[in-house]
Amino acid sequence: MSGLLGVRLLLLWGCACLWLSSWASGAMVISSNNDAPQGPRRAARSLQKRSTNEATVELCSVTVDCTVASRFAHTVMTSVAVNKVNSSQEIFFEVELPKTAFITNFSMEIEGQVYVGEVKEKEKAKKQYEKAVSSGQTAGLVKASGRKMEKFSVSVNIAAQSNVTFILTYEELLQRKLGQYEILTRVKPKSLVQKFQIVTNIYEPQGLSYVDAHATFLSNELLPLVEKTVSDKKAHISFSPTVEQQRKCPGCDGTLIDGDFIIKYDVNRVKGLGDIQIVNGYFVHFFAPPDLPRVPKNVVFVIDRSGSMSGIKMQQTRQALLEILKDLDEEDHFAIIQFDSDIESWKESLTKATKENVAAGMDYAGNIKDRGATNINDGVLRGVNMLIQDRQEKRLPERSADMIILLTDGMPNHGESNITKIQENVRSAIGGNMSLFCLGFGDDVDYSFLDVMSKQNKGLARRIFEASDATLQLQGFYQEVSSPLLLEVDLHYPDNAVDFLTTNHFSQLFNGSEIVVAGRLLDNGVENFLVEVFGQGFEEDFKVQGQASAVDWNEMYPDEEYIFGDFTERLWAYLTIQQLLEKSKSGPSDEKSNATAKALDMSLQYSFVTPLTSMVVTKPETEDGPDSPLIADKLTEEQRQLADKKQLYTGLINQYVRPVQTAYAASPTYFVDGDPHFMIELPDREDALCFNINDKPGTIFNLVRDPTSGILVNGQTIGDKMIPPDGHVNTYFCRFGIVHQTLGVRLEVSTQDISVFQDNKWVKLQWSETASLKGPNVDLLLTKDRSLTVTLKDSVKFVILLHKVWKKHPYHRDYLGFYTLDSHLLSPVVHGLLGQFYHGIAFEVTDLRPGEVPEKPDATMYVKERQLNVTRGWQRDFRKDVKNGENVPCWFIHSNGTGLIDGNVTDYIVSGLFKTV
Repeated sequence: MSGLLGVRLLLLWGCACLWLSSWASGAMVISSNNDAPQGPRRAARSLQKRSTNEATVELCSVTVDCTVASRFAHTVMTSVAVNKVNSSQEIFFEVELPKTAFITNFSMEIEGQVYVGEVKEKEKAKKQYEKAVSSGQTAGLVKASGRKMEKFSVSVNIAAQSNVTFILTYEELLQRKLGQYEILTRVKPKSLVQKFQIVTNIYEPQGLSYVDAHATFLSNELLPLVEKTVSDKKAHISFSPTVEQQRKCPGCDGTLIDGDFIIKYDVNRVKGLGDIQIVNGYFVHFFAPPDLPRVPKNVVFVIDRSGSMSGIKMQQTRQALLEILKDLDEEDHFAIIQFDSDIESWKESLTKATKENVAAGMDYAGNIKDRGATNINDGVLRGVNMLIQDRQEKRLPERSADMIILLTDGMPNHGESNITKIQENVRSAIGGNMSLFCLGFGDDVDYSFLDVMSKQNKGLARRIFEASDATLQLQGFYQEVSSPLLLEVDLHYPDNAVDFLTTNHFSQLFNGSEIVVAGRLLDNGVENFLVEVFGQGFEEDFKVQGQASAVDWNEMYPDEEYIFGDFTERLWAYLTIQQLLEKSKSGPSDEKSNATAKALDMSLQYSFVTPLTSMVVTKPETEDGPDSPLIADKLTEEQRQLADKKQLYTGLINQYVRPVQTAYAASPTYFVDGDPHFMIELPDREDALCFNINDKPGTIFNLVRDPTSGILVNGQTIGDKMIPPDGHVNTYFCRFGIVHQTLGVRLEVSTQDISVFQDNKWVKLQWSETASLKGPNVDLLLTKDRSLTVTLKDSVKFVILLHKVWKKHPYHRDYLGFYTLDSHLLSPVVHGLLGQFYHGIAFEVTDLRPGEVPEKPDATMYVKERQLNVTRGWQRDFRKDVKNGENVPCWFIHSNGTGLIDGNVTDYIVSGLFKTV
């Protein structure tokens, strides 16, 4: 690509319109292709403060506009970027959006010419797809991105002094889970933006019961910028900081805007029919009546204990099962079945969930051990037969919900192993009389098999990701289905008044959820639109009926220039397509092809990018080549699973095979600086972890120890000159000892000088000079009174910063900061206060809540099978500005990193600067 000059500017932001149901979140990236790391010289240059004049792409405007009308969300992401240099540049655009959303439009405006994506049948787009692949272009614009999102990306070459406008639109029906809707906007600009704005408008004719808005990055200064106006039926939330308000500090380029902007809301709910919207010839019915008593449930837990469940999976399963059993109501009945090649039942029938029985069940569950093969067929059928027999013998309440919850991590490989036959066996045995919920643990499970089997039996499937929070995932799923309120719910509408009705029979309504039905009116007259709802309640049948009437949106929102007036039709189309896609996979064979054809027709009619369609995006012709068509597809869950598995295997391989670093890879950074602050920056997660180590001055800590390569790094602390008035003595690192036994290198760095031993001789350098020292096994690059870059042959690279303090300062002394580069080159057994994180750390953060300081919220972190209370804060990275530093947002782990680091801090204290113990 010609004309690639300047420094990359990065902007990450996003919007999505449901957190609990679809983890609706997003991130947009606008960048030029020029700021990639360039080897050792790049690393050295990165220590210098970057001039703002280097920026070659200016972000003029970044906006996200989300309109929610009766739970249907319409989101438009727009960004305008200008190429400021006198040569062409490649500019990238990336957006992360919820996997349950459908892209409906994408366009680029370049020099007055608009390029619009076109939705086509996937097969008809195949030739263009193959052409793009064969010509070396990126054919797939959509990739999996984390558990709940997928990433849309495209790049375009922009002429000198030109601008480009990117616009992406997607739509989604918000699902209610656990009693609320949630809108999450992920905000990570990475740079200042001339016009930055997030606007959300919520229109709910039912009336809003509450609306809450907050963000992880809101300081006392930024908090007033969140404008929230809430009336009975409308909410307007906006956030629009100026450039100066975005700055981390006066005159610096860093931005404070880094984190999640979250809106939570629910609507008023009245007993009876629920809410019916009739607009422009289409209707939508929302049904979630309040204050219904829960229906007792009879649940059989069928747990995979095969050999593949060994280790952490089995431990997390036991932990989740113990917590779930605690939550059973005394009117519930339960059973536990574990299977491998053999099937074992706790008891031969279900047991009432009394305190005594739950305690006994917990004792049994706590002793489940992994072993054997995987006989899913017989494990599930044992649970089905147990429920059938207990029903026949009237051991279960007549009005109660029967359900089986299956947890497995693998493919059936014992007994019946043909998955089609297993599905037939289970479907025949259940006979529509109970619900089957399937949890697929990890990346090796056949998720499609479980998904179809659950939907054939009035249930649903859920992937459980292998991570430190797997226990929480299992508990969260159970909470969604643990409180049935109604069974066999039917919603009836006049046959002569509606057609094209979405699903109107539901096996159960769970507490905190919502039933949604939509359809088309045969005529706009609704005088005889009688609605009836039937269901089986706890003690008696539920029955309600009433007359529906049209809603005049112009009258309800008289001051709005409402431009989203066809939302009921698009909501109906979205819901219909989703249900048709399900039937195309799990319905009877004679219905599958018909459902697929209908879903395709509607996807094309309403320009939805679904698994059956593709969006063809034609990039403009450039000096480097002709028009190049690109294809944006919708990922299926199976494709997402395959991508996750590939990513997992790549990560495992990289631990043992030295990876080739691409020019544009963002690498993690591990450093300790300040008094002393430890930081683990993780660009792939766009996040960081940090902790402090407090001990008496003079203590020597092991930072890095790699027995395989013979690398050792220790650091010694120094304290303040005298005790400050507040009585708190700060400690800093004043000396580092670095050893590479294999290469025969020994290096001692203090605040006064640098001594290096190689080739059987010592060489001393002073911080007061700029020097370069090259040897067969080690290279040193010394920048006067600033930084020392240490490059060990075919190994790791370190950067040590010198912080000089005013000599007459009454308390503070000069100190050092230690930064690791190329840490992936160390072996998998590397350890130490920093080294233990060099090959990654798995963690999840949930339950964001106010902290002691308003701008520093607390949260719960799940890491290394532990649950920690952490705080959102900042630590300083001094690589770019050794004097002032740059604030980096991070999750702060308290008490000397307890729970994050292995063992405790005293385990890392050594007796000498070059000692291992």
